[in-house]
Amino acid sequence: MGSWLSKQLEPTSAHFTYLILSLFLLFYAIFSSSIRNRLHLSEPPLATVVGIAAGPAALNIVNPEQWHWQDTVTQEAARVIVSLQVFSVGLELPKGYFGRHWRSVGMMLVPVMVFSWLVTAGFVYALLGTRWSTALVVSACLAPTDPVLAAAVLQGGKFSGRVPRRLRHMLSAESGCNDGTSFPFLYAGLLMVLRSSTGEVIRAWLLATILWQCSLGLFVGLVLGKLSNRALRLAERREWIDPSSFLAFYLLLALFSVGIGSTLGLDDFLVAFGAGTGFASDGWFANKTKEAALSNILELILNSSMFVYFGAIIPWEQFAPREITPTITPGKLIGLLVLVLLFRRIPIVLLLKRFIPDIRTYREALFCGHFGPMGLGGLFLAIEARAQLETGESIPLPRPPKNHPLKQEIEQVWPIVCFVLLGSTFVHGCSVAAISVAGHYMRPKGERAPLLAGEIEGLDSMVHEGGGGESEPSVSGDEDPDPQRS
Repeated sequence: MGSWLSKQLEPTSAHFTYLILSLFLLFYAIFSSSIRNRLHLSEPPLATVVGIAAGPAALNIVNPEQWHWQDTVTQEAARVIVSLQVFSVGLELPKGYFGRHWRSVGMMLVPVMVFSWLVTAGFVYALLGTRWSTALVVSACLAPTDPVLAAAVLQGGKFSGRVPRRLRHMLSAESGCNDGTSFPFLYAGLLMVLRSSTGEVIRAWLLATILWQCSLGLFVGLVLGKLSNRALRLAERREWIDPSSFLAFYLLLALFSVGIGSTLGLDDFLVAFGAGTGFASDGWFANKTKEAALSNILELILNSSMFVYFGAIIPWEQFAPREITPTITPGKLIGLLVLVLLFRRIPIVLLLKRFIPDIRTYREALFCGHFGPMGLGGLFLAIEARAQLETGESIPLPRPPKNHPLKQEIEQVWPIVCFVLLGSTFVHGCSVAAISVAGHYMRPKGERAPLLAGEIEGLDSMVHEGGGGESEPSVSGDEDPDPQRS
């Protein structure tokens, strides 16, 4: 009987993965309101814990190495999920948002990102002893705000309602744009590693990165979004499309934008963000689907699954000194993480507060400076960097080569980026709980909510009143401004 039963069972790593992943998602779905609104936790840190616990570092139940997955799988999974998220950001912003708030978003995308890139590179160079060009590559992977982690904090849950709407929109817009705008920083560092001539570096950077990948990518995305909007409107008006296909069009268009961007060698994230922005520019689709909560469904299933995968592939053994990377130690990585969290964004946002119209108080500047999480976008950029260093193209080798002229640079990028992403996932993912608990105890006893961290009023020292035509609709298709939040 025992031998017969053992023949029927198939406890493979892949099958255990289906079991554990679905069990986690079911558990989270059942208790999602309590987890978000009472514990003030989001999916990414919890999913990462599940991946670590089930992965090779602990139970060794979920082990992607046993599935013979290669770096291309990580690259493409991160590409698709981040692209879907930035498409969603473009879709959900208020219509005409960039026409009214271009100055605030522009300040976050240019001076703040340049500062973040250079300061982080300085920390990597000083602490870990890399070449300056390698430090620029690593810091480019850490410069953008991750849209997946940002959405987990800024969308849904009671806490998001305590943050002024203009700040939520600005941070969402930034997270949607800057994964794409990080490509110029990444390729500036890569070209410094791969090319010897300064003129050749500048020429390749301007032509290939700025003009082709970024500028053309954004243009293609906007045109694709506009044309798709008109096509869907025509199909609905003539009753060519049924309700289920209408909702599926959102996901299919996002995937199509990824396909166009990756096939043409464009900036996938800017193509996807441009497509979402162009598609939702008139607010029509958002009005039609405001009750569908499409982005929340994607966030729960795809994003959480990717963070479980990330937890399972963390290269723990590479966080210790090795022959090829003797300067990488746990102590130095922790020191780098602390410096990056403290100085990557906060000082420059505080300094530029007066030039960012949507930031009105220094508490708001501190909040916006802190909430610049690093996540799956950095994971994709790290694989992109490794691919370029390995082959000079965007397609990575199955595994890092054993003998390569840039062996040390290739081996340095992955562990540094993964460690900082891991730290950011937990710090930023748990920040809402920390802010809520601290705010609870900072209030006089008579003004505290009955439940710990159960306050629903706007965060202190932030401007929550609307007025002056600056209030925003709750979704891109909603014409009614919220008079209470700006």
